[in-house]
Amino acid sequence: MMRGVLVALLIVVLVVGGVVAWGVSVNNQLVRADQGVAEAWAQVQNVYQRRADLVPNLVETVKGFAAQERTVLEEVTKARASATSVQLTPEALNDPRALQRFQAAQGQLTGALSRLLVTVERYPELKSNQNFLALQSQLEGTENRIAVERRRFNEAVRAYNTRVRLFPGSVVAGIAGYQTKAFFEAAPDAATAPKVKF
Repeated sequence: MMRGVLVALLIVVLVVGGVVAWGVSVNNQLVRADQGVAEAWAQVQNVYQRRADLVPNLVETVKGFAAQERTVLEEVTKARASATSVQLTPEALNDPRALQRFQAAQGQLTGALSRLLVTVERYPELKSNQNFLALQSQLEGTENRIAVERRRFNEAVRAYNTRVRLFPGSVVAGIAGYQTKAFFEAAPDAATAPKVKF
């Protein structure tokens, strides 16, 4: 009789221990995935900051050649100020509206830079200026990096969200408070081709 109770108790302890070990393992996987999202987001912010750092140099270079284009230059400066004022921490990535505000501010800067580069087409001497060409090349490279890092961020979010939503991991995620994160989405007007006028 005593032996039966000990065997039953040992089985219960093993089952409980197994469930706890499984829960810890799933939680550790969720932590790794969450950190992957945070790391990918940090890279997105890094390349956006690089772009923001290039903008003042680009504006100053264009100013010398295109003094009459003050409104375009002011738009770029205001858009940069707006884009750098909207900060989004990894913790705030659970709020899709916060991510949309960040994307909107960055979209304004992208649009203003596009208008600036179209304006530059009117100034052949500026287009041949070495400083401008170097800045333009760096800006184009940065825009490509932004696209790459946004894609990597979305891949990290997909992997994380999949872990959070799949059973049985969803049980641990629910208990531990893990929530799905928002993807970086294209701007609503991204499918519309830009209009360029000369």
